[in-house]
Amino acid sequence: MKISYAFRRSVFHPFQDPRGPGNELPPKEVRRSYLRKVRELGFEGIEVGLPSARGGEAEVRELRRELEGEGVPCAAVRGGGGFTLPRVASQSRERVQEAIRAASWIGSNLINMTVGTPARNPHGPGTGVGERLPQGSSRLATEADFEVTARHLRQAAAVAADLGVEISIEMHQHSIADNSWSCLHLLELIDRPNVGVNPDLGNLYWNYEVPEETNEACIAALAPRAKYWHCKQLQRLHIPDLQKSYFLKVPLPDGEIDYRFAITAMVEAGYPGYLAIEGVREGDQLYGDGRSVAYCRQLLRELGQ
Repeated sequence: MKISYAFRRSVFHPFQDPRGPGNELPPKEVRRSYLRKVRELGFEGIEVGLPSARGGEAEVRELRRELEGEGVPCAAVRGGGGFTLPRVASQSRERVQEAIRAASWIGSNLINMTVGTPARNPHGPGTGVGERLPQGSSRLATEADFEVTARHLRQAAAVAADLGVEISIEMHQHSIADNSWSCLHLLELIDRPNVGVNPDLGNLYWNYEVPEETNEACIAALAPRAKYWHCKQLQRLHIPDLQKSYFLKVPLPDGEIDYRFAITAMVEAGYPGYLAIEGVREGDQLYGDGRSVAYCRQLLRELGQ
């Protein structure tokens, strides 16, 4: 199992990243030094957002040469969206198609996407994490929502298969695929061998005020269907009187998700893909994310990996 970097902060002196939110590659003038530091920390690949991989084939292949030359090839291209809200369905189709092409050009041959849509009531309850009833969740979904999503993804899977690309659907908040049963139900409806899941336990943990299932039950159920894997870590503060939970993102050794159990489950399931560390957002992210790499390396050594 290789370790890749799903970075969530791009600040690297002198680049201050005024763009936000920090999950796109730094500009070319600092990128070489940045990528060398990423490789020095032990990362063996890097996740690339669709804006970073956007452009014609020549530009994307040039980025591929740059990443591979520094020892951190693209692990996955991030791009896509949900289909249950008609006003954004066509945009999601275009983004998925664009990500598929970019993944084939950049050499990852994998896209990681969510099937979430914008909030139907952006000023109402359920728009954040840790709330009683998140908008867009599987609790609120109808069978028609699953069927229309599966139909669009079967079409995307056919295009991806022609280019040798696989699709990972990320378990994600504000999405009909937000726990193990909903992810498995969607995969059963899609029924394509090049479509699997990204069992991001952090998204399970912070989706509802009280998680719907344990992290252990979720990873055990989804590990056999995984194509890609985001790993982030959280500390949770539950305020029952407010029907709300708050979360702090921390390095993998320091939170409440048991990654010893999770990594063991993925190894036992024969998962061959990347363990993608989803980085911290504040402070010296390279120090914090380096601690996460070291922790994962230790666990993998103990498992004989």
